[in-house]
Amino acid sequence: MMTFSPSSLAELRAAVRTIEQNGRADGRGAVPFGLDAVDGRLAGGGLAMAALHEAAAASEAPGDMAAATLFVAAIAARFSRNEGDGQVLWALTGPGLFAPGLAGAGLTGDRVFFAACRDDAEALAAMEDALRHGGLAAVVGEISRIDQASLRRLQLAAEDGGSAALLLRRWHRRGGDPLAAPSSAVTRWRIGCAPSAVLPYPGIGRARWHVDLVRQRGGPPFHWLLEAPDGEARLALPAGPRDRADPAGRADRLAA
Repeated sequence: MMTFSPSSLAELRAAVRTIEQNGRADGRGAVPFGLDAVDGRLAGGGLAMAALHEAAAASEAPGDMAAATLFVAAIAARFSRNEGDGQVLWALTGPGLFAPGLAGAGLTGDRVFFAACRDDAEALAAMEDALRHGGLAAVVGEISRIDQASLRRLQLAAEDGGSAALLLRRWHRRGGDPLAAPSSAVTRWRIGCAPSAVLPYPGIGRARWHVDLVRQRGGPPFHWLLEAPDGEARLALPAGPRDRADPAGRADRLAA
């Protein structure tokens, strides 16, 4: 039986990570959230550029779906700002998004344009074409159903074009967790609403979310309690850090 020293194992893991993060995603690095508590748990110190990332609501509740949408909008805004006011394409199949809401999460109207698509197939085609074009900071798509081959095509298109692919997975009408099936995405996220902090005066506190990193390539799952993004696409930790290691496989239980 072969044995390896700790240093050899570390070098081997680094080599495997390099192979997994092939294409332009490896060369262009990652875009951080700007929170050490989050970036420190991500394998690349942030969200890999030129890669596919998925997010879904924790439930079919409208509040959770809105939270997941704003989470993706904030990520897209961060990619846009990283590229120096880079443009974002958002492909959608349902009713139009609420532009002031997106702007409140940092994705202002001058940074994004929309592609109204008839169905998931057309939205996926628009995403792939936009990703391979290579002139966008990020490409967002709202998708209900997608197969493994299409997921892999999006990942390859992101690597080829150098743009981030952000897939917002919608719940099926007949139910079923959008993140239940395997995926080639580099990260997968589940977002749900949490109670806001009680204020010492009348009013509503900053929205809070349960943010679950269900899966990431090269690292473990994790869970945070975070405050919703502001107009600069910055999420925040509540007063008194509440982030913690994935409690007894919380992300795995949610995925199941």
